[in-house]
Amino acid sequence: MVGDTEQVAMLHTSAISNDSETNLERDLSSHFVRVVEEAAVASARTMGIGDRKRSDQAAVQAMRQAFETVPINGNIVIGEGERDEAPMLYIGERVGMPSQNGREFPGVDIAVDPLEGTNLCATGAPNAIAVLAASEPGGLLHAPDCYMEKIVAGPACRGALDLDAPVSQNLKSIARRLDRDVKDLTVIVLDRPRHQQLIEDIRREGARIRLIGDGDLSAAIAVAVRGNGVHAVMGIGGAPEGVLAAAAMRCLHGEMVGRLVIDTPELEERVARMGIKNPKRIYTAGDLAMGTHIVFAACGVTDGALLRGVRFFGEGYRTHTLLMTSSHNSVRFIDAVHMTRKPGPRGVRLY
Repeated sequence: MVGDTEQVAMLHTSAISNDSETNLERDLSSHFVRVVEEAAVASARTMGIGDRKRSDQAAVQAMRQAFETVPINGNIVIGEGERDEAPMLYIGERVGMPSQNGREFPGVDIAVDPLEGTNLCATGAPNAIAVLAASEPGGLLHAPDCYMEKIVAGPACRGALDLDAPVSQNLKSIARRLDRDVKDLTVIVLDRPRHQQLIEDIRREGARIRLIGDGDLSAAIAVAVRGNGVHAVMGIGGAPEGVLAAAAMRCLHGEMVGRLVIDTPELEERVARMGIKNPKRIYTAGDLAMGTHIVFAACGVTDGALLRGVRFFGEGYRTHTLLMTSSHNSVRFIDAVHMTRKPGPRGVRLY
């Protein structure tokens, strides 16, 4: 890579040394941006070929390789599955730059989804993204690869969501907090057979529904940002995506409640091994992503509501990345042009 041009500057990366404490948000954010960019670019090269496994594999390999240059002692707590299910980025894998000359790098817990929306990328549909969240050790829930009941809404709905309440009550609570009628709400729901009753309940109350085939993490981020025309996410999705969504909500001050769906003896044993004592517990965003310092980074693979997809041109490519931090209350959109060779006589090309 010859160079980058950015419309919005990335966070400054200070030198990391043993004699000074590493600030996760200040010192490592730009590294995490590069990690998701690499995953997004690799998977974007496979967009529309109709092979979701190939798209996912490209993203996983690129993200894993990018981690090797990040000065951390990273621990994957949310990844591509258990050790025996994934060749890399599996739960418990250590990632980061190899230690040199006895130098110790800071411990970091990491949740990743190298390609959220594998089907979206394979078909060229909107809202495929490459995502990671990071925190100090112990700052992200070690969730099993299972389903999770979820309700996600914006900051105005803090304390207003109840997983055990009827759909009608949650819709009325959300509408009241947003100072509108239920009929003015738009709820995002994954288009799955398991949601048939939920969809009927929402329609009965008069709210509008946006059914999506994949990408409930992108949807969760969208509902916490005003002006996107969507107000809540409801239904059952992946627990790993739930932890990533919680990290985003911590940065955006959104509201989320979730509960693991533990419906087999094998899952009961797995959650017990992971230290989850009450599998029926209802979690908030602060319970799922409880760290003091949270970094969330997402890079667009295909065009979406919040992020543009990767765009390729003669001298390189262009990426669009969302970078958020919790304690700094920072939300940055990074529009970067990466040049793979020196620009021609006409100068730097941006498209």
